[in-house]
This record gives sequence, structure tokens and C-alpha cells, in this order.
Amino acid sequence: MADIIETTALQWLKERGVELKAISELVYFLQKDYHENLTHDECLENVKAVLTKREVQNAILTGIQLDRLTEKGLIEEPLLDMLKRDEGLYGVDEIIAFSVVNVYGSIGFTNYGYVDKLKPGILKRLNDKSTGECHTFLDDIVGAIAAAASSRLAHSAGSQK
Repeated sequence: MADIIETTALQWLKERGVELKAISELVYFLQKDYHENLTHDECLENVKAVLTKREVQNAILTGIQLDRLTEKGLIEEPLLDMLKRDEGLYGVDEIIAFSVVNVYGSIGFTNYGYVDKLKPGILKRLNDKSTGECHTFLDDIVGAIAAAASSRLAHSAGSQK
């Protein structure tokens, strides 16, 4: 069952246009100033490690399913409207993201807050409401995966500014 969950989570990310390389680019963005010889391969390795965690896989499956249901209009009002707009005061999307960030400790919270505010790289595309797609949950989950991978990297290197 564990392999099915991991495979499905990775497949759903890809179906939503999220490549692991794009997440690793967020990790690089977050950590390049703190690790002198950081490589994109190291960032990708840490993303892949985060994605092996069941909590992360569950967040991906839950978030993407809720985004899909929102796109199809299969959630009742007033929640449907809040999810379509990604209302700032809704916050449940961030709570799911925090479950991912929590996997590798408190450094992840600051990394997550930073990318969630700036929305660099793939996060900018996921936040584009003009596409007709809903990524209310996915944008936060992707940012959280990058933040958790950054935390993992910081812990393995033993330093963080």
C-alpha cells in the first residue's frame, strides 16, 4: 500500500504540472546563500527524501483532491467560493502545509513563510488564478515540500544562518 500511495502522490504532482526539479529550484533559492557549494542535485535529493514521508504523501493526495473537487464545483458554498479565490483568511491550506513543514523541524517554518510570501518559481504559476485551475492547497504544499527539503539540507549540513 505504501508504494501505491507514494506513486500516486508523485503522479498527481506531475499531472498538476509540478516537476520535482521545480521544487528543487525552490530549495536552491532558499539555501544557496547558506551552503557555499550547494548543487541542484543535492536539492533534488532532499526533495526526493521529503517525498518518501507518508505525512507528505497524504498532504499531497488530500490537497490535490480538494483542488480538483473545487475545479469541478463539487464542494458546497460558501466553501467553494473561498477555495476558488484562495481566500487569505481561510488558512486550512496552510495548516496542511504545516504538517509537511513539521517533518524536519522549526527551520522549515521560516523557509515556508518566506517562499509563501515571495512566491518564486513554480509557486508563481500555481498562484495564477487566470488559468482556471485551482491550486489553493497545492501551492502551499509545494512550498512546504521545498521548505522541508531546505530544513533537511540545513540539518544535514549542520549550519543555517
